[in-house]
Amino acid sequence: MNRRVFTLSFLASMVAPGLDLSAIPGLAQQTPGGSGGGSSTAGAHAAIYDAEHRPITAGGFVKSGPIVFQNATKAAGLDAFTHVMGTKEKKFILETIGSGVGLIDYDNDGWLDIYLVNGSTYDAMDGKAPQPRAALFHNNRDGTFTDVAEKAGVLNERWGFGVVVADFDNDGWPDLYVTNFGKNRLYKNNHDGTFTDIAEKAGVALGNWSTGATWGDINGDGKLDLFVPGYIHYDLNNPPVSGSKAVSYAFCNYRGVATMCGPRGLQGETDHLFQNNGDGTFTDISKKAGVSDPSAYYGFGGIFADFSNKGKVDLIVADDSTPNYLYTNNGNGTFTDNSYASGFALNQDGRETATMGMAVADYDNDGWLDIATTDFSDDYFVVYHNDGQANFTDVSYQLGTARDTIPFLGWGVGFIDYDNDGWKDLMYLNGHVYPQVDEHDWGMTYAERPLLFHNEGGKKFNLVPPVIGTSLADVMASRGAAFGDLFNTGKIDVVVNVMDSHPVLMRNVFETSNHWVKFNLVGGPKSPRDAVGASVYVKTGTLRQRCDKMAGGSFLSSNDPRLHFGLGEAAAIDDVEIHWPSGTVEHVKIPAVDRIYTIEEGKGITGEMKPSGLKA
Repeated sequence: MNRRVFTLSFLASMVAPGLDLSAIPGLAQQTPGGSGGGSSTAGAHAAIYDAEHRPITAGGFVKSGPIVFQNATKAAGLDAFTHVMGTKEKKFILETIGSGVGLIDYDNDGWLDIYLVNGSTYDAMDGKAPQPRAALFHNNRDGTFTDVAEKAGVLNERWGFGVVVADFDNDGWPDLYVTNFGKNRLYKNNHDGTFTDIAEKAGVALGNWSTGATWGDINGDGKLDLFVPGYIHYDLNNPPVSGSKAVSYAFCNYRGVATMCGPRGLQGETDHLFQNNGDGTFTDISKKAGVSDPSAYYGFGGIFADFSNKGKVDLIVADDSTPNYLYTNNGNGTFTDNSYASGFALNQDGRETATMGMAVADYDNDGWLDIATTDFSDDYFVVYHNDGQANFTDVSYQLGTARDTIPFLGWGVGFIDYDNDGWKDLMYLNGHVYPQVDEHDWGMTYAERPLLFHNEGGKKFNLVPPVIGTSLADVMASRGAAFGDLFNTGKIDVVVNVMDSHPVLMRNVFETSNHWVKFNLVGGPKSPRDAVGASVYVKTGTLRQRCDKMAGGSFLSSNDPRLHFGLGEAAAIDDVEIHWPSGTVEHVKIPAVDRIYTIEEGKGITGEMKPSGLKA
């Protein structure tokens, strides 16, 4: 073992709580897990407690304040699902990552249904116990949901991680791609409430450990291509146990306490890009396209979106404790790696982050897509501002989000305009990976509360206080999260997949008179049928907002495919400008606000839905 590595790791584990070691050269690149692995952080930070001496990750509650979300899990029937992943001790990294959520209108009735990925256990993988099952909750349109996964044929029954929704075959029906440890699934929608897994035939099953996939039309042929990041090359029969050969006999610890090993010190898994052949099969073009990740970083998720405003989708990849990727689309089926040049590879300190989740939106309404990422505890969550042409600056401290996030360990993340004021707010779902943190006075907890930041005109974000009795005060081991209007009320709700527990449905109950509009886009013959890759601009007065159609994001999850715009007090829309994936630009006149419109490329508005009026 390198003596310098051992010394710094030992110093980090023995230091008095509260001393920040991030300034010590080399320690910022070390892992709190010691020499055997762990995650990149800024070093040990001082514990933060509330007035009742509770760690701020499970405290800081207030008795009164704005009521934003209420827990509607039981009322909706989602407590029928229980997530399972490994044992409660979390001895191996395979047991700690959790699973995602997919929002999908699988029966095309205009109401979002919910797909919840499930994990597994070593006993189940060995055939000694039943395999945990995924759930597909059909929206009953009355505030409740019914699990139809068995009838639909989407139980998965593998060690599941991620899900992404898109219409890959342009037949007008959304499909599901589910990533696993082991082979992945491509569930083709049969149009009758059932799905068929065609992953093997399609050539996208892969193997080992896949995470947060994303769909996008990389070459403008109107067919969606598939990017699948890889995390760790994991061997069930030779798990990374502290002190074992699998980790080169290193000892894995966090602040001097023995923990599971990884990701650092473990073998990574490369990434894959599959080109859609248009006949139900795909061709792996990862190396040819320049996105194969030959360094085998620890990939957690990808998102295709147009960060350069050139009408082509670029690709960003969240990597755990290794540099993030930003690939610029060259327009010919290949990409250029601009990760470092763009400013997205590292944070402002020049340090790689433990990037789990990613959210993409134009938070300051300047016409360029920005990025928010989550991180490990003892480091801040990063917001990258797009200064133009996919050049990013870490503005986390300037925006006021950095300090409050340092004690938390984040997973799901979304830009959501929860109050419909026309400015996208920022939400994080959190939870630790080490159950041992509950046994020590470190100011951390295994289960953590969410964080919601209100956008103050694109210049600052203010933390919304967690009011007792509301979902912002729910303490949970969050992982994947998806954001969408589940009840067609014009408000964005949140579904969280919680480790080893029931999911949490955070229903938006915020009282506001602000207006909104939502668009369900249908692409023409030269665009993907579900219009993934489209950019929409809505102008009301002096405010011009942008929303993009993306497939995948948050953490291992897939959000509402409809584009949502809060309009503030504006009771009319001046202009809607749609940049379709085909390159066509259209302007559509919207007759009224507070509606869900279906807009088809070249045909204008083809459907309209009024708000449901469902009360929480």
